[in-house]
Amino acid sequence: MTEKYQVLARRYRPQRFSDVVGQQAILQTLKNAIARDLVAHAYLFSGSRGVGKTTLARLFAKALNCTALQSDGEPCNTCPSCIDIASGQSLDVIEIDGASNRGIDDIRQINETVGFAPSHGKYKIYIIDEVHMLTKEAFNALLKTLEEPPEKAKFFFATTEPHKVLPTIISRCQRFDLGRILPAQIFAKLELIAKELNRAVEPEALHLLSHFADGSLRDAESLFDQILCFSPQKITATDVRTALGLVSQDLFFALDHAFSEARLSFAFELVDQIFQAGLDFSHFLDQLIEHYRNLTICKTFKSTSLTPELAARYTESALLYTQPQCLSILDLLLKAQTQNSRSTSPKIALEMTLLQIVRTKNRLPIEVLVKRLSDLEQSLKDGSPVIQQPPAPVAQIIPEPAIIEPIPASIPEPTAELSHSENSKLQGDVSIEVEAVEEPIRIEPKIILETIVEKAFYTAPVPEQPPMDTRPLFQSNLLDRPAPIAEKVPPAPQIKTESPLVLQTSIPALPNKHPSHYHTLMRFSAVELEGTFKN
Repeated sequence: MTEKYQVLARRYRPQRFSDVVGQQAILQTLKNAIARDLVAHAYLFSGSRGVGKTTLARLFAKALNCTALQSDGEPCNTCPSCIDIASGQSLDVIEIDGASNRGIDDIRQINETVGFAPSHGKYKIYIIDEVHMLTKEAFNALLKTLEEPPEKAKFFFATTEPHKVLPTIISRCQRFDLGRILPAQIFAKLELIAKELNRAVEPEALHLLSHFADGSLRDAESLFDQILCFSPQKITATDVRTALGLVSQDLFFALDHAFSEARLSFAFELVDQIFQAGLDFSHFLDQLIEHYRNLTICKTFKSTSLTPELAARYTESALLYTQPQCLSILDLLLKAQTQNSRSTSPKIALEMTLLQIVRTKNRLPIEVLVKRLSDLEQSLKDGSPVIQQPPAPVAQIIPEPAIIEPIPASIPEPTAELSHSENSKLQGDVSIEVEAVEEPIRIEPKIILETIVEKAFYTAPVPEQPPMDTRPLFQSNLLDRPAPIAEKVPPAPQIKTESPLVLQTSIPALPNKHPSHYHTLMRFSAVELEGTFKN
């Protein structure tokens, strides 16, 4: 008679503490508690699915009631107590499903029988799985028993959601939080199972299973059991991807090359290929995140935990990216993962995500822009030139020297109306040369400046403008005059005169300013010049 088949998750369930994968700190604590006789009356094991919560509770119960406990704290697995617990037929170890027996009546039944002495073992142990499913009334009914239990009674609780357990229950227990099992540990466990089953498996196939299990050994064993039925021959990575509906790794490396070429059409081709194959978009997005995570690790640490063949391909593809680009794409994919789950058009949403990835090739990261602005600010502080390219050449216009008419010995105060233009300019430095006259005639410096300014600014013909203040130049309030009408810049004025006074210009044109600006400057210059003549 052939032996009845048993799934791998049950067939390879640990029967000793040494068989448990991971959770070494918790294992050491429990074994020391047994060896030193420091066992508490209640324990709470919490963690995600498939990490060994119920298994640890059973092993702990087996070790407490074992009649031939080994020196290292391991149960013997040969005594009647160990055999009964392993088969689930022990009268002293009672397992209760908290999801099915969650009412106050079920807890009352426990309170009524907890005082009975164990039938064979040392302790009467209650293992309540999924304890967070108990009602509030059931928890409250259990409080008194947990606080003052009988000497020979122990309670072991297991839950995946410890936040739903009442704080008053948690405070009465020793809590152990079980972490996820590492992919490398799952890989080693699956490899050991494959050897015991005498099945040939590619390392890349086991690597896919260990990563797809998401830290759950039970999930990995269940998937491996499924793959064993899918392929009777040697199990390859292609078999695993086909059975699990995963995308081929070659498509991700093809996306890397499309990124390097900034080829936007590849985004639509890839999504259409996934859609035609009937693959799940969410699984593809998870794989894409894992792909760029591996690229980021290659750019950062120059090493990965992948197989040598796969690590070589990732090292080659990592050269197509910069580290800021990898980080930006990862951030984009994490946001898209949340948005695509709520999208009514997941295909279009995935296409837009891939298009943004390809467009990242020509996008400057914010860190680069901030650095450039910082460099520019530092250059301005240091006084170093910030223009890297020379400006376009500008034709320099040097007007001919203007000739000013001779100035009579006595000049009446100007009363004629002055006209001006907003865009009239004075180009260059002004230098005045005065030749000596035959007779010593004293000329007021401010009169000379008035005449020069009037001739330089108000002799060019301009359109009609509103009447302006006709008072003398240095008596009128020039700031109160209305702003002139904007007009084209007239050519540089040329004033003919027989006077030896010469007006020369030699520097480039100054910015356009209101005539009142120059009046104010000339007024201050006249005061200084007058003081010079007096001295």
